[in-house]
Amino acid sequence: MSGAGGSGREGGRALKTRVKTARKRSLSSTLWLERQLNDPYVAKARMEGFRSRAAYKLSEIDEKHRLFKPGGRIVDLGAAPGGWSQVAAEGVKSREGRGRVIGIDLLEIEPIAGVEFRVMDFHDSLAPGALREWLAGPADGVMSDMAANATGHRKTDHLRIVGLAELAVDFACEVLAPGGFFLAKVFQGGAEGDLLARLKRDFTAVRHLKPKASRADSAEKYVLATGFRGAAPD
Repeated sequence: MSGAGGSGREGGRALKTRVKTARKRSLSSTLWLERQLNDPYVAKARMEGFRSRAAYKLSEIDEKHRLFKPGGRIVDLGAAPGGWSQVAAEGVKSREGRGRVIGIDLLEIEPIAGVEFRVMDFHDSLAPGALREWLAGPADGVMSDMAANATGHRKTDHLRIVGLAELAVDFACEVLAPGGFFLAKVFQGGAEGDLLARLKRDFTAVRHLKPKASRADSAEKYVLATGFRGAAPD
């Protein structure tokens, strides 16, 4: 699909790419493919060398909230395919040998300059200790763009992604330095009360974000907690 992501223009208006439903492709798959082909962020990511369109969500959040500082140490949970890790590496200057970015995933990930990928289950009780050992200390930020496999049932999907975010918070509170941040994807819904209460207890500020790069029809949003209160144990 060499023309994926491109758009024609006629009379000043972009032409939308339509995808026919193939015999072996479901309607939902066809709609997803059509959305990808017509998504300007997908085309931009491909052109600018980012692993995913999600890179622009993180870039927008960082531009507003200044998460990444040169020399910072960042952990990217569920890092595949690596778009968020790329943005973090640029922000902390790890490609220049200043900061560190460690991406954790169950899958092998193609190398990215300035990023150290580790195949590991962050749920493992040994994971926080291993991470602190790799970093030779605590992290300045833990971020997660993870989403559980969708079931198509909105309430179930919401509960599953909130559960993932809660596990990510558990991990973050074991590895963060005082003042560190936590950023995670959640979905709109009413089940994240316990998660927000936990974050408000352990961080000085908690806010919900909806980057412009998030699709308008998507229920996703992000929760950003800054100013971690507790010192990670030495």
